[in-house]
Amino acid sequence: MSTSTFGCQSLRFSPRGRLFASKNSVSRKYRCNATFASMSESGKDLSLQMKVETLLDSIKWDDKGLAVAIAQNVDTGAILMQGFVNKEAIATTVSQRKATFYSRSRSQLWTKGETSNNFINIHDIFLDCDRDSIIYLGKPVGPTCHTGAETCYYTSLDDSINQQDAKDKLALSTLYSLESTISERKAEIEVPQNGKPSWTKRLLLDNNLLCSKIREEADELCRTLEENEDKSRAASEMADVLYHAMVLLAVKGVEMEDVLQILRQRFSQSGIEEKKSRVPKS
Repeated sequence: MSTSTFGCQSLRFSPRGRLFASKNSVSRKYRCNATFASMSESGKDLSLQMKVETLLDSIKWDDKGLAVAIAQNVDTGAILMQGFVNKEAIATTVSQRKATFYSRSRSQLWTKGETSNNFINIHDIFLDCDRDSIIYLGKPVGPTCHTGAETCYYTSLDDSINQQDAKDKLALSTLYSLESTISERKAEIEVPQNGKPSWTKRLLLDNNLLCSKIREEADELCRTLEENEDKSRAASEMADVLYHAMVLLAVKGVEMEDVLQILRQRFSQSGIEEKKSRVPKS
């Protein structure tokens, strides 16, 4: 099951779109131009409906009944796009679990991916502290931007100001900027270049060197615990482990997003159960 959070209220959904208030509750209907499921306890149904409607009413809608909604990648944290929503758009998103917005130019709802199939599957919804903007936390299927870019944010203001011919680049966090740099070094290997290769390129070209460095850095990280070294030392050694491990992922053609998705899927599963479910090595 996935969970959607409106402020302090958490709503849980079954795969068929039924709405649950808690692990022990029965299914309950909520309707805001969208029907979630058939219900059996009308009193509780009305109570939950009122709670959800109260939360939606608490949003500071503008004079046209709209608010800003930002779609964010649940695994990478990347900001995918921005749009406008009304109550019906949020209700549809909750019901269908696909990011749905309101088109001001067409005066109608639209679901991201309805023509391109590049949907954003919603895992959670958040309201900000002022209740005037919304985050759709989800997993994109394919590129989000109509240009084919991964996100709609790829123009750096600083680059545009400081460089005459600024190249498009995605707005990336530290982790994904590192991954992007490693990918660039991997692509450069195919191009003949003069001079001494960078450390990253050396690692990319030598599996034995790469694996020995990962083992070395992992051992140094463990020693920060065993020898009671300070936190800054542990952080530094972890940075080394992470960097070298990401180079290995690049060699294997694995993206960090794939790793984070696996971690997210393990949140509700015990480590013992997860290990038992793994496919044995052939």
